[in-house]
Amino acid sequence: MKDPNNTRDTVPRRGSPLWSYVVCVTVVGVAALATSLAFLSVGDLKILVGGPLFWILAFLIVCGELKPIITPGSTETTGATVSTAFTFATVIYAGLPTALLLQAIATVATGMLRRRALYRTAFNVGQYTLSFVASGLVLLMFGITASPTRPWTPHALDLPITLLAGVAYFVVNLALVNAAIGLHERTSVLKAMRWNLGLQLLVHSALLGLAPLVVLAMSWSAAFVPLFVLPFIAVYINASVSVSREHQALHDGLTGLPNRKLLIMRTEEALAQARHHAERALTARGRDGEPPRRVGLFLLDLDRFKEVNDTLGHPTGDRLLQLVAHRLTHSVRPGDLVARLGGDEFAVLLPTVRDARGAREVAARLRAALNEPVRLDGMSFDLEASVGIALHPDHAPDFELLLQRADVAMYVAKENRTGVEIYSPDRDRNSPERLGRQGQLRRAIDRRELELFFQPKLFLGNGHPVGMEALLRWRHPQKGLLTPEQFLPIAEQTYLMRGITDFVVDAALTQVARWWKAGLRVQVAINASSRDLLDSALTEMIASGLLRHEVPPQALQLEITERILMNEPAYAADTVQALAGLGIPLSLDDFGTGYSSLVRLKSLPVEEIKIDASFVSRLREAGDDAVIVRSIIDLARTLGLRSVAEGVENAETEHLLRNLGCDAAQGYHFQPPMTAGEATAWLREHVSELQAPEGAAL
Repeated sequence: MKDPNNTRDTVPRRGSPLWSYVVCVTVVGVAALATSLAFLSVGDLKILVGGPLFWILAFLIVCGELKPIITPGSTETTGATVSTAFTFATVIYAGLPTALLLQAIATVATGMLRRRALYRTAFNVGQYTLSFVASGLVLLMFGITASPTRPWTPHALDLPITLLAGVAYFVVNLALVNAAIGLHERTSVLKAMRWNLGLQLLVHSALLGLAPLVVLAMSWSAAFVPLFVLPFIAVYINASVSVSREHQALHDGLTGLPNRKLLIMRTEEALAQARHHAERALTARGRDGEPPRRVGLFLLDLDRFKEVNDTLGHPTGDRLLQLVAHRLTHSVRPGDLVARLGGDEFAVLLPTVRDARGAREVAARLRAALNEPVRLDGMSFDLEASVGIALHPDHAPDFELLLQRADVAMYVAKENRTGVEIYSPDRDRNSPERLGRQGQLRRAIDRRELELFFQPKLFLGNGHPVGMEALLRWRHPQKGLLTPEQFLPIAEQTYLMRGITDFVVDAALTQVARWWKAGLRVQVAINASSRDLLDSALTEMIASGLLRHEVPPQALQLEITERILMNEPAYAADTVQALAGLGIPLSLDDFGTGYSSLVRLKSLPVEEIKIDASFVSRLREAGDDAVIVRSIIDLARTLGLRSVAEGVENAETEHLLRNLGCDAAQGYHFQPPMTAGEATAWLREHVSELQAPEGAAL
C-alpha cells in the first residue's frame, strides 16, 4: 500500500549529506556496472539474446521489481523484491555481468513505469550493482567465474560458498538502503535498520535460499524456471493479507494517514531515542554541553470545518479532509509523521527538532500550505488551521501528557486567533503553576503591586513628544519586575482582566490629570485587549474616569491591535464606535500583522497607525520588511493618518525611517520605559514650551 508520508521522490537539496551520498553510490555503482559489462563478449551476448532463458529471467526480474513483497512494518521502498532470487541465481549460473545487465534493465524499466524520480532510479541501479558485486567477489574468491558460455551449477559441497555470497549481498544492500533512509529521515542508520530487520532477514533468507534451486532449474531446462512463480504468488497473497490487516489497524480509513495507535508507537520510539541520546550525552566525555534532543508533537485543528459539513454535506467534507492530508504530508520534513486523530483534528510528530523556533517554522509551513485556496464542486474554500505545539523534554515526559499540552496550546491559538502557539503553563487552565500564578496576580491587584511605566513617542522631524504610551508592569515580591507577556495571558482568560483594565484606566487618567494640571499637556496611550473590547462596560469605565479626573477625551488614546479588529469585527465594532463617540482618539497597534482591508481601515475612527516592531527591527535588511514598512507609511499618509514605528533600537533604523517619511517613532534608542517620576522629569526637559504653572504639583 502506498505510504502517504513517503516523500522519497523529492530530489535532495544539492550539497546536502543525502545528495552527496546518492551521487557517490550512483557514480561508483554505474562505474562498477560499466566495468562488469565490459567482460561480456560478443559470443556471450549472442547466447543471451538467442536463448529463451534470458528473456524469461528478464520478464521475471522486471515483474519482481514492479511488485515487491511488502510485509507488516515495511513499505514499497523497504519491501523485499522477488527479483532478488532470480538475479542472485543468474550471478551463480551465468556470471555477474549477465546478472547486472538484467537487474539494471529491470530497475530502469520499473523506475519508468512507476514514474519514480530519476535520481532515485539511478541510485537503485548503483545500489543493486554494488550489492551483487559483493556477492560476485565472494564467488570469485573461491575461483568461481561463470558466464553464459560456461554456466556453473553448485553441488552440495558448494552450498556454504553460495550462502556466503548471499550474506555479502544482504549486508551490503541493507547498509546502502538504510544509510539512504537514515539520511532522508534524519535518523541514524542503526535505527533505520532496526525498524524491520527481523522480517527483512527472514524474507531475504527465503529469497536467496531459493536461488540455488532456480539454478538447478536453469541447468535442466528454461521451461522449469517459470514454475517458481506459483510459490511466489502464494507468498504475495499471504503478505498482502497480513499488510492489509496491519494497515487497517494502524491507519485512518478515509485519508490513509496513521491513526492514534501508530502515532503512539512512533512517538514512544522517538521519546526513547531522545532519552537514550540524553543519557549518552551526559556520560560521554566532552559532551556535557550538548543540547538535549527534542521531540515535537503538533495538534492541528481546522477552523470552521463544521460549516463545510453542515453546508455542503459530509462527502464534500471528506474530500476536503483528504486534500488536507495530502498537503500536510507534503509540507513536513522527511521523517516527520502526519496522523489523523479523528474529525478535522490532525497530529504531526517531529522525532527530532532543534528548538521551539524550529518547531514554529514547521508549523508555519503547514499553515501556509493549508492557506492555499481549495476548489471543490465549483466552489473555492479558504482553509485555516490552529496549531498547538508541545516539546519533549521541555513540556512533557510522555506521549499522553505531550498530546494533552499540545491540545492546550492549540485551543489557545484558536481562542486568540494567533494560528500557532507553543505550550505555556501560564495559559494552561489546569496547570498547577498557572493556578498558583493566578492567585498571586489576584493578590497583586489588591496590594497595588501593579504599576504603569511610560515610554515616549517622538516626532522624527524635531524630536518633540507625540505622546506617552502607558506600559503595565508587575513588581513581583520574589521575581522582580515582570512584563505583561509574563502575566497578562493568565488574566485574559479569567475575571482578573476586568480588575487589571480598571487599574490601568484609573492609573493612566490619574497621571495624565497631574501632567495636564501641571501644564504638561501630553497625550497618554493605553492598550486595550480583546477581552476589553468585548466588554461593553469599557466605554462606561473610561467615561466615568474622564469625568472624575476632569480630563478631556483628547488626553487619552486607546491602542487597539489590528488583529482584534480583523478577527472580531462584529463584537468589537460597537465598543470602538462608542469610544469614538466619546472623542477618544484611537491608534491601530501592531499594524501589518492582521491583514486589514483598505475598506475596513478607512471606516475605522483611527488617527494613528503603529508599524509592528517585527518589521521595523529588520528594516536594515534589504527584503520584504523594508517594502512593507514603506507601504504602510505611504498608506497612512494617503489616509491622512499619523505613522508611528515601534521598536526602534538604533540610529540607523531611525535614519531609514526618517528618509521613508515616517512621522514618529518609539523604542529604546530614544528612551526606555520610565516610572511616573522619571517620565515627569523627562517631560519637563522635552516639553519646554509647555511650562508647568506656578506652584503646580507633579
